[in-house]
Amino acid sequence: MSEPIHCIEAIRAIEAHYLPGAQPTLMERAGRAAADWALELLPGRSGPILVAVGPGNNGGDALVAARHLKAAGREVVCALAGDPQRFPADAAAAWQAWRDAGGESVTKLPERAWALAIDGLFGIGLKRPPEGLPLEWIDRLGRLDCPVLALDLPSGLDADSGQVLGRAVRASHTLTFIGLKPGLLTLDGPDHCGEIRIADLGLPAWPSPGQRISVEDFRGELKPRPRNSHKGDWGEVGILGGAPGMLGAAWLAGRAALALGAGRVYVGALDESAPALDPLHPELMMVSAEEVAGHASVLAVGPGLGRSETALRLLRAALDFQGPLLLDADALNLLGSDPQLEQGVRARTRPTILTPHPAEAARLLQQSTREVQNDRLKACRALAARYRCEVVLKGCGSILASPDGAWAINTSGHPGMGAAGMGDVLSGLVASLLAQGWEARQALHGGVHLHGAAADACSAAGCGPIGLSASELIGSARATYNRWLLRSNA
Repeated sequence: MSEPIHCIEAIRAIEAHYLPGAQPTLMERAGRAAADWALELLPGRSGPILVAVGPGNNGGDALVAARHLKAAGREVVCALAGDPQRFPADAAAAWQAWRDAGGESVTKLPERAWALAIDGLFGIGLKRPPEGLPLEWIDRLGRLDCPVLALDLPSGLDADSGQVLGRAVRASHTLTFIGLKPGLLTLDGPDHCGEIRIADLGLPAWPSPGQRISVEDFRGELKPRPRNSHKGDWGEVGILGGAPGMLGAAWLAGRAALALGAGRVYVGALDESAPALDPLHPELMMVSAEEVAGHASVLAVGPGLGRSETALRLLRAALDFQGPLLLDADALNLLGSDPQLEQGVRARTRPTILTPHPAEAARLLQQSTREVQNDRLKACRALAARYRCEVVLKGCGSILASPDGAWAINTSGHPGMGAAGMGDVLSGLVASLLAQGWEARQALHGGVHLHGAAADACSAAGCGPIGLSASELIGSARATYNRWLLRSNA
């Protein structure tokens, strides 16, 4: 089952709905869950536990955890970064319960060897860079030689965007409450959260337009092929690209489409001197750039396309293609510089998919790359609404969005995918699924998740993450996809 992801606004709504009359309080449940995980992390580690307590309810969660850890027989030192006289009501109650249990506190972080540290400085409400004492403590927590357990999310990280607000704690473990937040999974979040667990605090599942992608999302598409079938049943992918010096991009996309099972794959190269066949995969059929759309049931435009007048003319013609259309790379750069092309994309009645990286997304939105990265979810949803397309904003924690407002985050993959040609392979994978009859949203979700899972499988086999090439990923994608098929139909 898919895991929902909640933005801060939704978390606040859930808390407001369930908090009145909740017994025990949500804070008590959160602190107990934190203490339980802390105790799991402690066997074999002697010494005291440091609990960094912030000025808000995140600090209250930490105080509850401290009380339970003390009751379990551990030495606990609570360091206060705020004035208890100004705590919110629930946090003030947690402070009083800590004192009633005989707990003591300090106002400086002692220089000691700690068995574990708990980051309870800031929760999901932080929207500006920390400063003063909390900032100093964030830096100190990052230098500790012990596990650091962050409560809800590492202090200094924006819960909605994953942006580091100045500086943030680098936690080894993060216990997030009620549900996942976008900032845990995208941009800087994965570098700061470590292992993530969810404590639902005993609350029922709350609907959300956002989810973390898993194989379960498209399990229904993973069906065995009938024995009585032939290549014509599995679609025809056309790849339009391959300008002079960039033929490899088109070949990578075509090879990926073949590896994932498209019945036929045609490459229409803009380079008129391109070889008549791919020497490694002669199954690819080389045709002229002008003719490729006529052979295809699905068309992918962009791998190695370039930005020439010929490329622009062919892209304009491709917008009239009467089948699913995927736009990548220079097709997106051309689209972002031509309002008429934008109108052409918006007017399409057949499925359209855009696969930008952050710089391409910035051109499509007429923003800076920094603006896109500062709120990747907002940018991706804006693209889906503006262009009326399925969109993936590639990067750490790729964001996927649909015109109806649904969105998702993919967490498969690793930094080794930051290599030339990876986007071309993704285009081929998604196009192949489209050709085999997958709906556009599921094809994009399935292709993106498979892309990352294939990279993970390469690394598990010793091929990467460093030095992993796009070509190597193709065979891994085929093997991973077939494993999924076998498990789904066992």
